[in-house]
Amino acid sequence: MSSSKVAVVVGVGPGLGAAVSRRFAREGYSVGLVARTAAACEAVQRQIEEAGGRALSVPADAADADSVAAAFARVNEALGPVDVLIYNASAFRVAGALEITPRELEHDWKISCLGGFLSAQAVLPGMLERGKGTILFTGATASLRGGARFAALAVGKFGLRALAQSLARELGPRGVHVAHVVIDGLIDTPRVRAMLPGRSPQTMLSPEALAETYFQLHAQPPSAWTHELDVRPSVEKF
Repeated sequence: MSSSKVAVVVGVGPGLGAAVSRRFAREGYSVGLVARTAAACEAVQRQIEEAGGRALSVPADAADADSVAAAFARVNEALGPVDVLIYNASAFRVAGALEITPRELEHDWKISCLGGFLSAQAVLPGMLERGKGTILFTGATASLRGGARFAALAVGKFGLRALAQSLARELGPRGVHVAHVVIDGLIDTPRVRAMLPGRSPQTMLSPEALAETYFQLHAQPPSAWTHELDVRPSVEKF
């Protein structure tokens, strides 16, 4: 078992999840990379290991309690107790109110919200025992307002924001920093560039810049903790 600090990123992809994982690895953290498939994490694991860091790819379904519990048990066994949790998983669906099935709405809510609760429950016993820890939740514009045809996303993101507020008030006095990041804009990822090939990078959020924001939130001293932070490109309207 490593004696280094441990960060776990749930919802690792080629954008923000990967950038946050690399940022914490550069600070000497062993990083648990959690996604629906191990293949989604393997490139990030290679990048971290090639830079001299340590990472572990763990497949898990964020919407399933048993799967989440098994994933964190594996992280604890292989890397050690979790110091930082970044919950970055979400389900993105654009559909009208009469197009979304009840099963789809429930599925998306589970990924965007329930998975955050399950992940927090998995790491909190150790954090509370040590009297310190950080939990960061990735929100969106939909955390603050529900747009037309975005009900499935907004329901989950509103719920995640409420969870973050409740946990922050409960756990802050016990040494655990809980923060919610409202990402107001598009993140510059390969998928977004393929969808919008003519869009300037200046109109999107850089994953590396976001990762720096996440790390600085974690590094804040307890006398000046931020609970909610909104980030957007300088040209984004709000």
